[in-house]
This record gives sequence, structure tokens and C-alpha cells, in this order.
Amino acid sequence: MRLAAVTVGTSQPAELAAFYARLLGTSVGTVEDDWAQVRVPGGLTLNFEREERFRRPVWPAVQGGQTASQHLDVEVDDLDSAVEHALGCGAVLAAVQPQEDVRVLIDPDGHPFCLFL
Repeated sequence: MRLAAVTVGTSQPAELAAFYARLLGTSVGTVEDDWAQVRVPGGLTLNFEREERFRRPVWPAVQGGQTASQHLDVEVDDLDSAVEHALGCGAVLAAVQPQEDVRVLIDPDGHPFCLFL
């Protein structure tokens, strides 16, 4: 067995695929009405699938809020420049930063993701 893809539920598949393609320096592959795909260098594929009842995740979790059930971890060589790049792509720096060598950011649809050394 080999893990080949991760599928992320979203309210905006094409827009989120475009965001992650910019972030990761690649291009959007397939785009359909309810689904989009980004092939990431190294072999993993990110799929973005429309969820009709999508609720924007809240991170960190709060009572009654939609919990982020997963997040992506992205290894970087330079944390400061990677954060600047992510912000330029449309991410937002999370208010809570629990680790010194990790930065938590929020993508345009509310999913947290981490940049780490």
C-alpha cells in the first residue's frame, strides 16, 4: 500500500486548489465543478472536494465550534521567508502559535496548516 492523496473538504475547491498550488510552487491539475486537484512535487496529490454543508473550522478548537479534523504539515528551509510567502498567497497567521519552530497559518477557507523546520 502507498498513500497517494489527501482529500480536503471545502466550500471552494477551485480557489483552495489555486491557493495551495501557489503556496507549494506547482500548478492546479484537474478542476471540475465540485472538485479540484493539485499534484505536489514528491508524489502526493491534494484533492479539494466541495462539501455542501461545509462549516469553517475553528483553530484552536472552541466549545461549539467546528473542529479542524486534520491539517497539513509543510516542511520548509527558512521559516520566516516561508511565512511571508504563505501570507502573500492569501494565508493568515493564526493568533495562537504553540511552538517556537512551527508556524500555524489558516488557509482561505479556514483550514489550519503548519510550516515547520
